[in-house]
Amino acid sequence: MPDFPPPPPTFSEKKAKIIAQLQLPPEEYTDLSPKGSVDEALIDVIDEVNAVEGFVTTSSCAGRASVFLEGSRVRPEAGSGEGSTVAGVGGKGGGGTWLYVSHDPFANTSPGRDWEAVFGLNGDDGESARDEEKRFIHFKFEPMILHVLSASLEHAQALLRCAQQAGFRESGVINVTSAAGESDVIPIVAIRTMGLGFESLIGFQVKGKRQSMVSTSYLETLVDLANTRFVENKKRIERFRSGFENLIANRKSGREKPEGWEDSEARRARKRAEGLKRREELKKAEQLQNRDGHPDGAEGTADLFTDLGL
Repeated sequence: MPDFPPPPPTFSEKKAKIIAQLQLPPEEYTDLSPKGSVDEALIDVIDEVNAVEGFVTTSSCAGRASVFLEGSRVRPEAGSGEGSTVAGVGGKGGGGTWLYVSHDPFANTSPGRDWEAVFGLNGDDGESARDEEKRFIHFKFEPMILHVLSASLEHAQALLRCAQQAGFRESGVINVTSAAGESDVIPIVAIRTMGLGFESLIGFQVKGKRQSMVSTSYLETLVDLANTRFVENKKRIERFRSGFENLIANRKSGREKPEGWEDSEARRARKRAEGLKRREELKKAEQLQNRDGHPDGAEGTADLFTDLGL
């Protein structure tokens, strides 16, 4: 299979800026997601995509379960501020806020857990109000979404096939024509699926009180369903990752790999081996320090960190 065409300068400039942003220290990096950083579950995938010439990720979410309080649907009274808005049909805008967000499966799902408290809800106290005064509370599960800037339509089409074959069936390509003032076409591949996602109303807020409108058993069902979707979402991410690796391997066309190159499996094995080695070194050093008269390990641990260059 022939290699991809070389990236145009416009793409290379954009990729360099994005990579520089991703390489910022965690305390300096931020994005527009509720979490404000790259999801840990996608770090390896993002690194592998960005390591290939002709691709760079622009935004991502590994998948999440969330509880969202939609914005106000009542237009503020005069004098409440020019920036005040009302929520749209889906509840976005108008002061909507996240009550709960997790990119990992629910860990404690034992029977009887107070999910109303976890999600910031109170029991139904019989408070009534007009529908337009209520701000509804949504429970959502959203699968992975990944946007990848591509150096050409050929890059984009190949990546799109990987995504769809991995189960991200609603993936697509945008920006298939050149932008104003630019001669190069730099498409974006949106990798996503709608089949795993779901949403349910679980409560509402009125007069500042957040009330549940479903039973505890219903909340438990939503949590169990979300955990099931997390598992399937992870499987599809791994299928995409494997498919992308195969795509790039087939496109190498006999080209020599750069010095120090390693595939993802070799990288994971190296990381595991390094971690086990460090753990063993720490264990041996602590045993040595205890024999030298530091039973609490405090002074010995400090010396150990110095020896290891930490």
